[in-house]
Amino acid sequence: MRAALALLLAAVAPAASRDTIGVYQGWGAFRDATPHRCFAIARPIAAGGRSTGFASIATWPERGLRESLHIRLSRERDRAAGVTLTVGERRFELVANSRDAWAADAPSDRALVAVLRSGRSMSIEAVAAGGRPFADVYALAGAATAIDAAALACVGH
Repeated sequence: MRAALALLLAAVAPAASRDTIGVYQGWGAFRDATPHRCFAIARPIAAGGRSTGFASIATWPERGLRESLHIRLSRERDRAAGVTLTVGERRFELVANSRDAWAADAPSDRALVAVLRSGRSMSIEAVAAGGRPFADVYALAGAATAIDAAALACVGH
């Protein structure tokens, strides 16, 4: 799993000034110096396309963001279709462009992260550009610990 997270990070952004905080089951926690941010990140365990997708929860002190959700979809989506995040019985509509999705606002981010902390898995459902539905599925074991570790790493820095 550590190798998979390392490959994901190499694809996401250059790691010139990245510190590894820890790997917690399927989730990793990291701190970047420039731009200053800390984040928890995971790859889907099942994806609707190539496994280029990821889910991250980031804290960006200079932007005033704390535990903010960002999803990179595994496939380009049909812009006419919505993106839904599901954890257990809870469903959330996300704001999205062709490949990325996020919560609509800070209260939605807080609600999403609270649900992620207690869930076993989450899925992100959308319709691909060609019209076929797809889902990216994430295991949530280790997510709460990685989110907390990332948030703590940005305190005082």
